[in-house]
Amino acid sequence: MYGTVLTVDDAQPTAEALAVADGRIVAVGDRSVVAARVGPDTQVIDLGDGCVMPGFIEAHGHPLMEAIALSDRIVDIRPVIMRGADEVVDAVRREVAGRGSAGAYLNGWDPLLQPGLPAPTLTWLDDVAPDGPLVIIHNSGHKAYFNSLAAKLNGLNRDTPDPKGAKYGRDANGELDGSAEEIGAVFPLLGGAISPNDFPAMLLAECARLNRAGLTMCSEMAFDPNFRPLVEHLRDQLSVRLRTYEVSNAAMSTTAAPGDGDDMVRQVGIKCWVDGSPWVGNIALSFPYLDTAATRAIGVTPGSCGCANYTAEQLTEIVGAYYPHGWQMACHVQGDAGVDTILDVYDQALQRNPRADHRLRLEHVGAIRPEQLQRAANLGVTCSIFVDQIHYWGDVIVDGLFGEERGSRWMPAGSAVATGMRISLHNDPPVTPEEPLRNISVAVTRTAPSGRVLGPEERLTVEQAIRAQTIDAAWQLFADDIVGSLEVGKYADLVVLSADPRAVPPEHIADLDVRATYLAGRRVYAQ
Repeated sequence: MYGTVLTVDDAQPTAEALAVADGRIVAVGDRSVVAARVGPDTQVIDLGDGCVMPGFIEAHGHPLMEAIALSDRIVDIRPVIMRGADEVVDAVRREVAGRGSAGAYLNGWDPLLQPGLPAPTLTWLDDVAPDGPLVIIHNSGHKAYFNSLAAKLNGLNRDTPDPKGAKYGRDANGELDGSAEEIGAVFPLLGGAISPNDFPAMLLAECARLNRAGLTMCSEMAFDPNFRPLVEHLRDQLSVRLRTYEVSNAAMSTTAAPGDGDDMVRQVGIKCWVDGSPWVGNIALSFPYLDTAATRAIGVTPGSCGCANYTAEQLTEIVGAYYPHGWQMACHVQGDAGVDTILDVYDQALQRNPRADHRLRLEHVGAIRPEQLQRAANLGVTCSIFVDQIHYWGDVIVDGLFGEERGSRWMPAGSAVATGMRISLHNDPPVTPEEPLRNISVAVTRTAPSGRVLGPEERLTVEQAIRAQTIDAAWQLFADDIVGSLEVGKYADLVVLSADPRAVPPEHIADLDVRATYLAGRRVYAQ
């Protein structure tokens, strides 16, 4: 390839040409050096005004879940698709009418970004769908609503115990109220939506979506081992490298070993949780939510500081069951009080079982404070930051949930990098679409939907944001030795953009076109 080559290699940040053979990069540098390798059978690509850089890496994704959520069996009602409450309700009614007794499944309900939605009470759900199961997943993925027929289909009743770290909503009499919170209660509700025979086509369609966004590697942050045979069966057809994090389970054990797999599919970690989602009111904070129309719409009790889903004792037990066996831990935590809890747990684990290169992770970290970031950095803990929340919820975060002082610092990427920490940026799909270019733009501008800038001191440079979507994301996934930068010997996992993101105004980076995506030198997407 000839043209602008953005390497993300500190030793040679920019080059004029790149050569690939047998799926690996064999030369990067001046045009004359690479031209010497051109033979009669060499394919030569002139980038023109474009730019080639390392394929983007999603360090906190859910491709197996998104494959289902964005399939034709589940209706997409996310705010990125539907902003009006009436439009959402009409979509629910249409799907119910069209599916009948087969059941209606929808994903993306969001009262914060779709104001005016009806309260999804059991009465409302049963009235809307009297003849078949109805399941509506909240846009955060941390909550779901289901009618009585869905409860019956899934064997749920008043005597059903709450899963560990999750719960079913109940009325004053102890009866199910048609709501479920957290993965152990939410995900099983989708069991009636698809059959295993449907999944291969769904996963390959998901890979194509990721490639269109310029992605060549994606983590799966809620891996269910039951999917392992299906993924292995499709391994040679995948166009995205997968790095899996198995969900910590009640038995606190796994049949896998750290690093099982190969360069295409590898299990690298274990996922655990402290709290839930700011959009449903269950994150562990040291300060209260505001009392506003927005917080009342999501059911937050005035004065509430949210809550944790796991106690310090439970987290100590979970981390203690996996970490000493060599596993990297990745812990979902949004509230600052929750951050204190998991840092204490990590600190204890590191004292008991020191490991030079553990790369323990914190996921999302919306409300993390500067001193907590410094403590994390001192422990060698790294953060994956959901900065795209500013693009979608930025105004609601400040005006509706947490106020100016705390809301403006939401997702403090600048403070994280200032500690010397290597971070990644992510989209947590399907919560927000896979849009690594927008992540870079938002991290640099921190612009909310209204146009206001949240916490300008937390902005990254373009170069820092690019690293967080490439080499530093690869490092978090223990893959920086094979991908993440354009260096001789690494896989030719590449994305070709319509321009160099360093050379356009930061607010326009999100609008750059992905012209092509390559995995090990094989083109897997072309515009």
